[in-house]
Amino acid sequence: MIRLTPEVCRDFDQAKQREWLETNGIGSFACSTIMGMNTRRYHGLLTAATRPPVGRMLLLSKLEETLIVGDSRVDFSTNQYVGAVHPAGFRCLTGFRLDPFPVFTFECGGAVVEKSVFMAYGSNTTVIEYRLIAAPKNSSVRLEARPLIAFRDYHSTTHENQGLDGRIQQEPGRVSVQPYAGLPRLYLAHTAQHVQPGGDWYRQFYYAIEAERGLDCVEDLFNPVMLGFDLSARTATVLASTEAVRWEDAAALRDHEVQRRNQIAASVPARDPLYRQLALAADQCLARRGEGYTVIAGYPWFTDWGRDTMIALPGLTLPTGRAEIAKGILLEFSRHVDRGMLPNRFPDQGETPEFNTVDATLWFFEAARAYCAHTGDTATARQLYPVLKDIVEWHMRGTRYNIHALENGLLNAGGPGVQLTWMDAKVGDWVVTPRSGQPVEIQALWFNALKIMEEFARQFNDSEGAQRFRDAASLLQSTFNRVFWNDALGCLYDLVNGEQPDVSIRPNQILAVSLPHSMLASDRAVQVVDAVERRLLTPFGLRTLDRDDPNYTPRYEGDQYHRDSAYHQGTVWPWLLGPFITAYVKVRGGTQAARDRARELLRPLESQLSSAGLGQIAEIYDAEPPQRPRGCFAQAWSVGELLRVLHSEIYREETSAATATAP
Repeated sequence: MIRLTPEVCRDFDQAKQREWLETNGIGSFACSTIMGMNTRRYHGLLTAATRPPVGRMLLLSKLEETLIVGDSRVDFSTNQYVGAVHPAGFRCLTGFRLDPFPVFTFECGGAVVEKSVFMAYGSNTTVIEYRLIAAPKNSSVRLEARPLIAFRDYHSTTHENQGLDGRIQQEPGRVSVQPYAGLPRLYLAHTAQHVQPGGDWYRQFYYAIEAERGLDCVEDLFNPVMLGFDLSARTATVLASTEAVRWEDAAALRDHEVQRRNQIAASVPARDPLYRQLALAADQCLARRGEGYTVIAGYPWFTDWGRDTMIALPGLTLPTGRAEIAKGILLEFSRHVDRGMLPNRFPDQGETPEFNTVDATLWFFEAARAYCAHTGDTATARQLYPVLKDIVEWHMRGTRYNIHALENGLLNAGGPGVQLTWMDAKVGDWVVTPRSGQPVEIQALWFNALKIMEEFARQFNDSEGAQRFRDAASLLQSTFNRVFWNDALGCLYDLVNGEQPDVSIRPNQILAVSLPHSMLASDRAVQVVDAVERRLLTPFGLRTLDRDDPNYTPRYEGDQYHRDSAYHQGTVWPWLLGPFITAYVKVRGGTQAARDRARELLRPLESQLSSAGLGQIAEIYDAEPPQRPRGCFAQAWSVGELLRVLHSEIYREETSAATATAP
């Protein structure tokens, strides 16, 4: 359980930095700070995926809450407006815990109230419950809750307008509102004794994080109704949903969700709190797409992306007994391969698929290998084999974006103005980290793919294919060791493109050691790991650039231009700890001492589970102390890679090969 003290909860600066997240397995979510003050335009109690897992609309932003103890009224909401914080309900917040979902404890006017928030799995439904724990003698305790609605795309903001239809439809135990034609109706099932129509706009909410990011940071919200509860009589319940739910459903939904999450936490073999919490975090990253599953790359703004999915997939699914989900995702992506490439983004309705990546396709091979090695599922390997073989052929002869194998065996990719690797930041026409040519990690992934295909070819009695893959890998290995080794620094060049090799010290080279099939001799592998550890390792991941480089940027902050400029110029990425730990343990022979050190490397990130995105791992961190978390506060490949190394490197658990689906 993650539990925060009153000192943290009542400290405005600390409380506003801690964010909670609830998801429902179909791409919808709820999130905010622990004090309920929305600091992002993405914060809200119900962001519904209208075309799961996309089409996200932020319907219910928050509830304005007032506790009435006897004749005294105390607000325990907190809002930041332009120029003011009002009310300051965080001063009543005495505790917060994930148990297993967000639970808030307020002490107001001598009364103690617990509030809980969770989403119902598979439904666009958020359940908010209030329970009176203690009250002054002979005093009534009532609650007024005023829903504030936004009804807009989750990337946007709402402003007061005359087009909003604020009328409510009322029936016993439920009210509903549909302020704009074409958007879902919001149902509010409740146990309120009093229902009073609203009609007021709350103006100029200020979202501080959006202001830091140089984005629209002011919003107006509409209150359609007030719900009044007698807390002395029973628990106050509100279900916010796009479905005509009933308040009587709340108990069953709660019981199901508690049981489901307990099963997830118990699914990992080791009794390590970090391991178990990451299993719960992984569950939030998996969502339905049609009849299958997909990976949500990050909350609160990413959807599903090819590269993120393939990097995160083994860790998100295999350690937690969800191999069947991995299988489904691999097969689904295999059906979308075009000209030997995986889409970098699944298209929404009416949109064209994007194939602007070279590494997503190569990570596909590693995800397939990991799945097959874990499960022994020969039938799926055989089903994927012709697709993978066709991908190799396309890469040999050439496909989009000048991706093709050179005569010397290296894999070329890219051209002017194109960003195809994971270091893909671009500002207008400016490519921030130009890596066209032969990037080091692409060669490592290409070699790994060829060796995986050689193994599959042998398994399926394709002797001609096995010879072809073996010869291509051998040529690549010979060339790679000749042209990529930087003898002066004892590490690998980041990029070779026919001119002067790029001597930037970046983390991409760690993949040349960490992947199952490596082109490096043991002495060079040790030197690469040592160089990366010495120059790039931080408590929260690897820097994307050596701090002595003139392009090094210590902080990821400011508007879009400045943030994109810093994205891969020093900014720390936690997901890179996965490859680093794998490489570190490998070059030290997998000893217990190496595995113990690897576990210690995760301690700082373990502390972040209660310091930033609660129970989650952020996308990025500043390169220099105090290394603030930035970007998405919950990132799939950050979680997936930590889970993978806990399972495969640190504990080396032999989990059952039996597959399972999400409950």
